[in-house]
Amino acid sequence: MGKIYSLEELMKYISNMNSENSVFQFSIPGKGKFTLVLQEEYEQSISIEAEENPALKRMLKKSIEQHQKGHGMTTTELLKSLSKKDFM
Repeated sequence: MGKIYSLEELMKYISNMNSENSVFQFSIPGKGKFTLVLQEEYEQSISIEAEENPALKRMLKKSIEQHQKGHGMTTTELLKSLSKKDFM
């Protein structure tokens, strides 16, 4: 799990995500731990990947459960919630 110290660093990781590198776990000091999952536009492909990868399937199931409980947020919401003081 990587530690993120700036918005620029977070955006660098996000921009490098792709179908082969689609899950990123990280922590932000002062905020907590996060799991970021890239969802491709072709949604069926992630279903196929999840069926082939039990760990990904468990992670997605847990993510959906957390979202249904109101514990999730979009990337936009995450970025808006961060300020420079969170990285100090």
